This record gives sequence, C-alpha cells and structure tokens, in this order.
Amino acid sequence: MSDFRPFRAVRPAEGMAQKVNCPPYDVVSFEEAREIGRSPESFMHVIRAEIDLPMETDHYADTIYLKARDNLDRMIRDGILVQEDEPMYYIYWQKMKDHVQIGVVGGASVNEYQKDLIKKHELTRQDKEEDRVKHIRTTGANTGMVFLTFRANEGLEKILQRYSKELPLSMRVIDENDVEHRLYAVKERDKVDELRAAFSSVECMYIADGHHRAASSSRVRELFKKENPAHTGNEEYNFFMAVAFPHSHLKIMDYNRVVQDLNGMTESHFIEKVSKAFDVEEAPNIPYRPLKRHEFGMCLTGKWYRLTAREGTFDESDPVSSLDVDILQKNLLHPILGIDNPRKDSRIDFVGGIRGLKALENRIANGWAVAFSMFPTSMEELLAVADQGRIMPPKSTWFEPKLRSGLVVHLLR
Repeated sequence: MSDFRPFRAVRPAEGMAQKVNCPPYDVVSFEEAREIGRSPESFMHVIRAEIDLPMETDHYADTIYLKARDNLDRMIRDGILVQEDEPMYYIYWQKMKDHVQIGVVGGASVNEYQKDLIKKHELTRQDKEEDRVKHIRTTGANTGMVFLTFRANEGLEKILQRYSKELPLSMRVIDENDVEHRLYAVKERDKVDELRAAFSSVECMYIADGHHRAASSSRVRELFKKENPAHTGNEEYNFFMAVAFPHSHLKIMDYNRVVQDLNGMTESHFIEKVSKAFDVEEAPNIPYRPLKRHEFGMCLTGKWYRLTAREGTFDESDPVSSLDVDILQKNLLHPILGIDNPRKDSRIDFVGGIRGLKALENRIANGWAVAFSMFPTSMEELLAVADQGRIMPPKSTWFEPKLRSGLVVHLLR
C-alpha cells in the first residue's frame, strides 16, 4: 500500500519552463554548470549555487547552500517560480527518439522508505549524502526528483494514458539531447483522488535512480522531526518529491567501463589471463556492442574483441552473481586488473551508454588501456535484486531519459 501524495508544487511561471529547466545537479561538471548558469533564470543557480561564488570557494562550504536558498527565494520572489494553490500531481511524459515513458510526480513517504517499502539496490556514499542533506535542509526544499518505479499494473496504466491525452498541457520543454518533456497538471479533486487511490494499491516501489536524494530526505525528516515538538507526521518534510513510472516504461542503457592500465601486463599476457574465464574472439563488427547477456565487448589498443563468459563464472540462480557487471568485476576487473573497489579506484571510470561506443574508443586513443562495452541490465534484474534486499555492483544501470530539474519543486517549509 503506497502512500504517494499530491503536494503544492512550485513550478516555472507561464512561458518560463524552457528558460528555467536544466539537467540534474550530478550529471554536469562545474564548467558545464557555469555555462548553463549564464542565464539568470536557470535553475542551475539553485542546484549548483557554487557557480555564483568565487572560483576558490569549497564546493561543500555552508555558503554554497545558503546561496542556493537565496537563489530559490529570489526566483519565487521575482515571479520566475510560482506555487500552486492546492495539492496536486503532475503527469510527466518524456520522449527520447521512439521511446516514451509516462510517470507521476508526487510525494513519496519517508516512513515507507525507512520500512523498505521503497526498495533500494545501491549503496550511498557518505560525502554525497551529506551534500544533499545540507542542500535540502538549508533550502527547505526538494529541488530534484527521486526516480521511482513500480511493477506495472493495468489500472495505473489506463490512468496514465488517459490523463496524458485528456489533460491540458502545462509545460513542454526540449532539452539539449532533443528529449521532449511534457507535464500535465492533475488538479481536479476527482482525478487527484483517483490517482492517490490507484497508488494505494501498489504494494511497494523501487528506487531506479536517486538513492542519495532519498537517503538524504530521510535524514532531513529526522532532523526536522526532532526540532518540531508539534510533529504530526503529515508535515511536508515527511515526504520527498519523486516521479513514479511503471517498470515496463523504463529504458536502461549500457554502463560501460574503461581502465587506465593493464596492471603491469603485456597485451598478450592480459589476453591469456582473460581467456581463462571468457571465450575471446575478434569482434564480428566494430565498435562491438554486446547482443545478449553474459557477452562483452573489449577494446584493447583500438582493436575490438568479443568476450563470452564461460560456465562457472556466474550463478544464474543468484540475482547478483548473474549480473554482467558482477561477472566482469569478479572474473576480470578484480583478479586480473586489480580493481578491488570500483567505487574508489581512480584507475577505472564509467561511461554512460548515452555517450555511445565512440566515447570508449576516444578514451583508448587518449591513453587508457582497455574498455569494456556492456549489455544493459534489465528492469527485471533490478527488481529481482531489490526484492531480495540485495545491492547491485556500482554503476550497474544508466537510465535515459534523465529527469529535468526546475520543472517542479517541493517546499518543505
């Protein structure tokens, strides 16, 4: 039974959505954020407020979060952002090339997150959590959406399809990757009640992306709760802003790997070691994109190979051991290349599939030793891991299209 609530959304004023919206805070570099922030209306001034302070400012200094709050308040005061009068939902429609996904913007329950009714599949890093805790607490707002999913059901599917056709368009933007984003406001009481009732039949939800935002919102709730002697459990800080999509709508792309060196080996010695756990053959085409699970592309000094995991390198009955990212880590990256902890090892980097395989070849051309193209993790694999309360290896999933920042804000104050 999911408690997914409407809230009084803060959104761009009429005609301002294209100017305000921007990529999420964690997918752009500081330099990219500064460039986007050349526009004074950009929401980048809220989610990456360091762009408005001297270059030498520590990116985790308290002044950053205070500036973020000032910028949010300024955008509301100047009428760039406005708040709705009543609690509501938004239907969030996205189209990337021929892929369409439709979800609902609402408030997800911190209680359910803490009870694992909103299931996780990734670990969080303390420093990134601390950053979001400070940002949420200081701004008094959820400025970014947690990306949730749930097992698709016919009732909610019909509602999503109907509302995205019947409701008037509230916002439409085209992002820098030519992805179209549409939002439809669900304001009428009967429709709000229908959506809330439909979500109450959802047994549980899953975090697809945004583990740090969710974990930080949970911690902030505890801080606000402690500070509020009149706490009831219905305050806005008991819910965090999220978009919930049926799992059948979502698209996971490959999340590829590059490694700086061969751990002291020659190419021939490296291939010899790889051959003990994988069948190695020249790729039938280049660059090589794996066509099925347990198959990998490998670019070594510009030459492409196809690797196929041998029996005994994985356990198909285990939802983690059978993941391709786990197979590569346990049979190649760790024992052969010495990548023990991919979260912290500077010798490995990860390249989202949206950048294409050419990005891997460019890394090799710029001095990296070896790259691996991956077959995308499936939604079914993600749900199976989360259902067992297990954790996926780092950088297992790359979701596209990304959610935009600045289209909807959830005030906690």
